[in-house]
Amino acid sequence: MSGTACADLLGRRAAVLVFLVFAFTYFLSALVRAITATLSPTLSAAFELTSGDLGLLAGGYFFGFALTQLPLGNWLDRHGPKRVVLAFLGLAVLGCIAFALAGNFAALLAARVLTGMGLSACLMAPLTGYRRWLSHHTQLRANAWMLMTGSLGMVAATLPVQWLMPVLGWRGLFWGLAVLLAVAMAIILWSVPRWRTEPHETVPSGGPAAPAVEPGYGFIWRHAYFRTMVPVGFINYGGMVAMQTLWAGPWMIKVAGYTPAESAAGLFAINLSMLTAFWLWGVVNPHLAQRGLRPEVLIGWGLPASLVVIAVIVVLGEGAGWPLWALFCVSSTFVALSQPAVALALPPQAAGRALSAYNLVIFGGVFVIQWGIGLAIDALAVFGWSEPDRYRGAMALFGLCCAMAYGMFWRGWRRIERERAATLRA
Repeated sequence: MSGTACADLLGRRAAVLVFLVFAFTYFLSALVRAITATLSPTLSAAFELTSGDLGLLAGGYFFGFALTQLPLGNWLDRHGPKRVVLAFLGLAVLGCIAFALAGNFAALLAARVLTGMGLSACLMAPLTGYRRWLSHHTQLRANAWMLMTGSLGMVAATLPVQWLMPVLGWRGLFWGLAVLLAVAMAIILWSVPRWRTEPHETVPSGGPAAPAVEPGYGFIWRHAYFRTMVPVGFINYGGMVAMQTLWAGPWMIKVAGYTPAESAAGLFAINLSMLTAFWLWGVVNPHLAQRGLRPEVLIGWGLPASLVVIAVIVVLGEGAGWPLWALFCVSSTFVALSQPAVALALPPQAAGRALSAYNLVIFGGVFVIQWGIGLAIDALAVFGWSEPDRYRGAMALFGLCCAMAYGMFWRGWRRIERERAATLRA
C-alpha cells in the first residue's frame, strides 16, 4: 500500500480532528502516568511508603500497561482504534475512582494497575490508526506530536497539580481525572471514524491486493529490525520514562535538597523541555526521512549523549538538579524514533500487533526500572550508605544497564547496515 493511498483515507480536516481527539486522550493518560512523581511526598507520608513501595506503586501503572499489550494488538487490528480505546477507557475511569477511594497501599496499587490497563490503548490506538490513515512522513510527525502532547500532560502533572492540591486534595484530583476521561470517551464516540478491517479496503481501485499477513506475534518477535530495537526500548526508552515519571522527583528532594514545591517546579521544567523536544522532532522528522536519515542511524549516533549525562548526574550527586535531568530526558528522546520505525518496518495489517508488542517491551522496562531502582535504593543500605549515596549507587547501576543495552543495539544496527549494503551491491 502506497503512502498516497494511506493519506487519501482521511482528508486534512478529518485527520486534524482525529489527531486532536486522540491527543487530548493521551494528554490525560500521561497526566495520570506522571502524577505520582508530584504526589510522592504526600502519598509517602500518608501511607508510610518506603522507596521500594513508591517504586512499585508508580510501576504498577506500567505493569497494567504490560498486561494488556498482547491482546490489545490483536484487538486493534481486528476491531480498530475506536471500539478498543472506548472499552479500555471505561477501565481507566474505574481505576481513577478506585484510587480516590483507596484506604491502604494494597488498594492504591490495585487501582494503579487497573488504571494502567485502562489507559494502555491511548497511544497504541491512534498509532494503529495513523499507520493506515496517514502517509509515511505524516506518521513520523504525528507520532512525535502525540509524544509532545504526552509531555504536555506530564507538565500538567507538576506545578498545576501542586497548585490544586490544597484545593482538591489528592483524592479530589483523581475524581476530577475520572470525569475528564469520561468526557474524552464521549468525544471519541462522536468523532473517530469506523475501522475497516479488510486489508483490500485500504488499496486504491485497481491496485494490487495486500499480501497475507501471518497471524499472531511470532513473526513480529522474529523480525530482525524488531529484535534490534528491543534492548534500547526496554532499558533506554523505559528508563527515560521511569526517570521522567518518578525518580527525577525524589532525586531532587532526597539528593539535591529541593523542597516538594521546588521539585514540582523542576519536574515542570523537565517536562516542558520534553514537550519542546518532541515538538521539534515532529517538525524535523519528515525532512530527515526525505534525506534518507533512518531512525536507527539517528539513534545510533544520538543516544550516547544520554549515557554521558547520566554519568555526570551520578558523579555530581547533590549538584545534579533539574537541568541535568532535563538534559538526560531530552538526549534520550532519540530512542523514541524506534516506535514508529518498528511499525513502518512491518506490514500495515499487523500495525496494532507490532506497536503493542514494542509497547510491551517499553513499559515492561519502565515497570522493572521504576521498581528496581527503588529496591536498589533500599538494598544499598546494607553498606551503611547515606540516602543520597544510595540514590547515586542505584543510578550508577541504571547507567551501566543503559550502556549495555546500547551496545546490544549497536551490534544489531551494524548487522542491518551490512545486510543493506550487501543488498545494494547485489
